[in-house]
Amino acid sequence: MASLVDKLHPLVLNVGLAVHNADWNWKNVNSPFTRLYYITEGTAQIELSGGIQILKPNYLYFIPAFTVHGYICNSNFCHYYLHIYEEHQSDSNLLDEWEFPVEIPAGDLDLALFQRLCAINPHMSLPKSDPASYDNNSMLMQNLLKNKQRALCDKVESRGIVYQLLAHFLKRAQVKVETKDDRIEKAILYIRKHIYETIDLTTLAENSCLSKDHFIRLFKKETGVTPSKYISQKKIEKAQLILVTDEMSVKNVAFALSFDDYSYFNRLFKKTTGLTPQEYRNSYH
Repeated sequence: MASLVDKLHPLVLNVGLAVHNADWNWKNVNSPFTRLYYITEGTAQIELSGGIQILKPNYLYFIPAFTVHGYICNSNFCHYYLHIYEEHQSDSNLLDEWEFPVEIPAGDLDLALFQRLCAINPHMSLPKSDPASYDNNSMLMQNLLKNKQRALCDKVESRGIVYQLLAHFLKRAQVKVETKDDRIEKAILYIRKHIYETIDLTTLAENSCLSKDHFIRLFKKETGVTPSKYISQKKIEKAQLILVTDEMSVKNVAFALSFDDYSYFNRLFKKTTGLTPQEYRNSYH
């Protein structure tokens, strides 16, 4: 676990206190960052694929990155919000490797933690609550720049607070179990670590001490997809993150992820997301 903690570098994109009166109503929100909420007054709802989650005072809520959801608010509602981003350069995304509970009871110190995080990051609050005003490429880049320009003491304290808040959820989280076979789990870890490289199935099979045909059959049995499809899915997920958080050209995104055929990358991206890479990037502007 120590190595996993060393890889967790959460950046604060936004933090603040929001006060609403039946005006927190947005649909089809889907962002490349994780959201944490602490509710202080009133109630609202979050619409998730699994159903409606009621937001209640003195509870914490966790919305993972790239989770399609909506907000429903019909009365007075007050909450602290925290947007956390993990840089795409990391070869491992810790927050993506765990299943977190959506709701947990807030601890005695959580309100003070949010208040302190707001106090040392006054410039990180949102001027508007409409996701379209902040969930776009230019604002993401501005917020990342603000984050990196802060005083070192504020960076260290902010990260410490984020660690404490995430720890509450990690205490109740479970590692995503993608496979029960250690050999396939080893292959999945290799894929994550080498996602920017050309990943050869023969190498994966040899690392798993299996013949190539046996490896492919076992991988599909354990994960439900072939290793080639799994690799493609993970590369496209990484491409989505880069496209909305980096100014890199679409062609260079493809090359960075070791797609030699740019046209194939475009077709695969559209097949996976329903949009071309450029359309996907434009949707965040």
